[in-house]
Amino acid sequence: MGRMSGFAAPASVCLLLAACGPGGADGRPPSAPTGVTAQAGGATSVHVMWNRSADDTGIAGYEVHRSGRKVEDVPGGRHMVDVEGLEPATAHTFAVRARDAEGNLSPFSEEVSVTTPPRTPGDRTPPTRPRGLRGRAEGARAATLTWEKSADDHGVASYDILQGGARIHRVPGDETTALLTGLRPGVRYAFTVVARDAAGNASPASPVARVATAGSVGKPDGPGTAPSSFRAVGRAAGDGYRIDLSWVPPKTGGRVTRYQIHLDGELATTLHWSAPTPRGRISHSLHAGKEPGATRTVRIRAMLPDGTWGAFSERRTVTLGRE
Repeated sequence: MGRMSGFAAPASVCLLLAACGPGGADGRPPSAPTGVTAQAGGATSVHVMWNRSADDTGIAGYEVHRSGRKVEDVPGGRHMVDVEGLEPATAHTFAVRARDAEGNLSPFSEEVSVTTPPRTPGDRTPPTRPRGLRGRAEGARAATLTWEKSADDHGVASYDILQGGARIHRVPGDETTALLTGLRPGVRYAFTVVARDAAGNASPASPVARVATAGSVGKPDGPGTAPSSFRAVGRAAGDGYRIDLSWVPPKTGGRVTRYQIHLDGELATTLHWSAPTPRGRISHSLHAGKEPGATRTVRIRAMLPDGTWGAFSERRTVTLGRE
């Protein structure tokens, strides 16, 4: 897994202001969906996910477009869909837009591209059954699943997460962790995992993992929703002092595209990657003021696949000007 060197923010990072005005009057279009990802599930299918949009009258649905043409209508309560019947070994580009209860359409999300794998003629051998499935509640509304990698003669293309026999999520074939969000508090869930190869052959389902979410939304989110290995180091700079930050994204089974950085308990900035975020340790440098000897505290949190914010990282304290 690659790592970023240095502490310069990636060129594709946009710094967004923390202030955000109230929702507009009826008729105002929804916000554009963010965090769109596309994962090939086989030679002819792609799993598209996005963060929920915001709107003053509520989201009625989403439109999923491929190469400029609408291919799916999705109810407003969902934020993922499997697009089937695609050409193998082909690059496909997807974008999503939201529709509110008044029929207003949001701007399109940023486009994401994915290439479906080639067909494997004559491949009728499914991957081996995923084993060692374990589940852990992450507070009241999320859970983390982990399992052992399946084997396949042509390679595993994806893993499907099932609840009660129905697919609710999909992650790439090189992942063995999935973060499930949007769960209900105080509910006992039963999950299984199925491996798929590029030919669409499905493995037997894994043994069941049972997870009980916390009974109150007031309970803190679990550590699996927070960035880990969070580091903060102060240094002198031409404009005063800066704090060099680095962290490892939470394992969601996909890419995290948005983070909030809080300085001294207040939102300092939001980082948004318009292109896929790095896999591995991420770095960013934050302006921290000009007063030597000042003590600053900093922490960070990530936006999860359902558009909600996960748990905060550990809090780090930095004294400016101290070597």
